[in-house]
Amino acid sequence: MAIFQMARQRSSDSGFTERQKLILSGLYLSKFDSDGLRSLGFDTFTEAFNAIGYALGSQPASVKNYRDEFDPLFPNQRKGWRNRPIRGYCREIYDLYKRLGLDDFTGLIRSFFSLGDDVLTEATHAEQQDEGSSAFAQRLVTGLAAERYFESICGSLPTFQGLALENTTALGCGYDFRLRPVSEGAEFLAVEVKGLMGRSGGVALTQKEYDAAARIKERFFLFVVSNFRETPTHAIYRDPLCGGLNFRRTERVIVQVSWLTSV
Repeated sequence: MAIFQMARQRSSDSGFTERQKLILSGLYLSKFDSDGLRSLGFDTFTEAFNAIGYALGSQPASVKNYRDEFDPLFPNQRKGWRNRPIRGYCREIYDLYKRLGLDDFTGLIRSFFSLGDDVLTEATHAEQQDEGSSAFAQRLVTGLAAERYFESICGSLPTFQGLALENTTALGCGYDFRLRPVSEGAEFLAVEVKGLMGRSGGVALTQKEYDAAARIKERFFLFVVSNFRETPTHAIYRDPLCGGLNFRRTERVIVQVSWLTSV
């Protein structure tokens, strides 16, 4: 079995640990440099560090440090960690995957992230995106990276302190997280997380999310993480339909093509 086939099999079977995924992401960015950024749809390394780091449940600095770890092994303009030998577990990853080409390695990195077909958050920007690399980067930010960012700081936010956090993204209930008070009988809070590449942009709610916000009202929070291009920051909107945000209804017709035969 080819190296790439084995790698994809390990990824789909959750065979990679989170640290290994971070190391492989750093190796990819070091080896392919700007070509790797473009293949994933990022404009800068800072974007890639922020999106990949948070999406993998870590910090942007972790991805950068692993890229720097491998930089002395490749002919780029960065110096990296050249004053010490590469760490043993990083050398093992390098020896196993150094022969992967750009396309195969890009596919491996993408396979680390299970991204659904949700409407892209930054709607006005998304109209300019193609169906390939740029869309992948956009979905990574609007989905996993923003959600993991929220999980990482939720406990430190006064609004949500002392509440038990439950990830509901797979339940289809119109919000990403449910937070329950410790005391019995108290009502839960619902949080829908959105992400933006830049400092500002359009935020879209699906019909299900809009209905949940209208039903739950003051217990529904819209949590927007912005500026993944530089340093991610966030804003919290309680009862967003009645809290000063101006939502307008838009409709989009999707044409789905299928092929039919008789058997």
